This record gives sequence, C-alpha cells and structure tokens, in this order.
Amino acid sequence: MADAAGFLDRAEPLLLAEEARHNLILGLAGTLRDHPELYPDFALWLVVDAGVPVGAALRTRPFNLVLARGSDEAVALLATSIDETLPGVVGALPEVDRFVAARGVRAKPRARQGIYALSAVKPPRPVSGRPRAAARADRPLLLDWWRAFSIEALGDASPDDERLARTVDHKLSAGGIELWEDEGRTVSAVGFGRPTPTGVGIGPVYTPPEFRGRGYASSLTAHVSAEQLAAGRRFCFLYTNLANPTSNKIYIDVGYERVCDSVEYTFV
Repeated sequence: MADAAGFLDRAEPLLLAEEARHNLILGLAGTLRDHPELYPDFALWLVVDAGVPVGAALRTRPFNLVLARGSDEAVALLATSIDETLPGVVGALPEVDRFVAARGVRAKPRARQGIYALSAVKPPRPVSGRPRAAARADRPLLLDWWRAFSIEALGDASPDDERLARTVDHKLSAGGIELWEDEGRTVSAVGFGRPTPTGVGIGPVYTPPEFRGRGYASSLTAHVSAEQLAAGRRFCFLYTNLANPTSNKIYIDVGYERVCDSVEYTFV
C-alpha cells in the first residue's frame, strides 16, 4: 500500500485491539499520514482475510520493518512475500520471532525492550528544579543529547546527524520536548509525540551522566505524562531497555505498567 491514511483506516481494527502493543506502528503510520516529509520513502503491508485485517507491517526506509501482531499465517505470509532486502525487524514477542523463523534468515537481537503503558501518574518524590518547554535556542544542546542517547541507549555507533536534526526540529516545531532546569542548568529532557488514536509516545528520555541519580528524569517523565493525560490522552506509552533495570524502575515508580516485550533484530 502507498496510502498511509487508507492503511490506518483498514488496519485499525487489528491495531487498536492492542493499542499499547501496536503504539509504534500506529504512531509511525499517523506520522506518515500527517507529516509525510519526515519519512518520504516508506512501504505499508496489510494482510486481509475475508475482509478482516489479520496482519500488518510498515517500513520507513532505510530502517527496519515494524511488525504488528497477527495470525501465525499472516505473519508467515508477510515474512515470505515482502520482496525487498530488509536490514532487520522490530516487533513484540512472539510474533517477531515467528517472522524471523518464516523469513529464514540469520538474525541477532540488537535491542530487547519492554513496552510500557500508563493511564494514571504516581507522583515521584520532590526534586529541586522545574520543568519548561524546550525552545529553538535549546536546539544545539538537544542535538548533542539526541546523539548521545542514540549511541548509549540504541547502540548506534554512528548516528545519522541529518536524521537526528530532522527529528529534533520536528519535535521543537510541534512543542514535543520538555526540559528540567535546576539552578539555571538544563539537566534532563523528555520528548513526546507519535500519537495513536487515544495515546501518545513518550521518549526519548535523556539525562547526562553528571546529572543522573537525582530524580530529574522521574520528575520530568511524570510531568510530561500527566500533561498528556490532562490534555485528553487515555494512555502514554514508552519503550525501555530491559538490560537497564534502573530506567525500568523509574518508569514503574511513576505508574507505567509493562505490557509486553519487544525485540529489534538485525539480519546477518
């Protein structure tokens, strides 16, 4: 399919049945529909059985395929019929493992993540400082922090600076970044966006090493999440690195609950 709006209209019964699980593919498809300039090269796949959507996938090239939960037959059909070279795939378990097996490729996990959802915020312990919206003047700092996050959290040794700049600029123009300030210093950042029909994605969350362990990220994540719920969102979603127990605890403490596990595979 080439029409993101049409894809969402037809795929939503499948994707909205588990909105938290599918927040990435829903958010990306919504971005393709509403902001096509961000990902000009993309592809969409939908498997339909007797008029009912039973499988879906999306790719913003040159990035990995994003897989939705579907029937075993639909996942296998996607794996065997997508006729292009894929660098990898990301999706929740167990469907992502079924896709890799049906694709018949060697794959290694690049990241194991937890998908979390929040519908009510638990206020964290008070910390010094206050939140504020990011402004255009913060762009140089945000570019540095987005790059550091990509290297540290995503394992990207050579981030695409042009793509990072495009992402930061879009979030700044949409008002999608909040910062925490303490004693005149900017000490933490939380991005948000990629909305789903009733939710919104939270991330990245980044605090430089010298400011960690002081509760800034917890307070800012709670603040941003509470703002989004107050604005009418039913849920906030985020991904965590399962290898980092500290970040997982931070989000659980402010009210996030684990929905499922996700794996990003790189094809060898």
